[in-house]
Amino acid sequence: MTYPHQPQHPDRSQQPGRPREPRHSREPHHPHHAYHPHLPPHDSSPSYPTYPWQPVAPTPPPPRPRLPRHPALGRHSDLRHLRSAYRWQRRVATLTALGYFTLFLVLSAFAPALMTDPVSGGLTTGLLLGLCQVPVTLIAIALYEFTARRRVDPLAERLRKLAELEANR
Repeated sequence: MTYPHQPQHPDRSQQPGRPREPRHSREPHHPHHAYHPHLPPHDSSPSYPTYPWQPVAPTPPPPRPRLPRHPALGRHSDLRHLRSAYRWQRRVATLTALGYFTLFLVLSAFAPALMTDPVSGGLTTGLLLGLCQVPVTLIAIALYEFTARRRVDPLAERLRKLAELEANR
């Protein structure tokens, strides 16, 4: 069908000696819907028994779990020791810094007379305790590093070597 505004052209696919191609070919235009002759046709029968008197196929037994040759690394006692050492390290460093700051807040709230007492010149007890927060924080960091080098790093290195040996087996 042609419209008045379209030019009249002969069908270019219609050349002498060449058969005319059908307008809708059997091959789909979308690549996901392609026809694959090498694949078997789709089986449209249901996967469940059609009639109630048909026997039900037995389900296969589940595969037996394969036991590892060696205990898992996560259950290793060294890993538990490493976790507890790291936990202890975090608690000590956190409680050192937060404990001092909490003490400062409690004294500010419940002992304002103590915090406003002058120590020397214009320096009050509250200001002196506030300025001491910086060295206490630095002490908490140094304590964290000390416990890391003394307790955590040797355990971590030992576990790292053990994991490398396990990987090479």
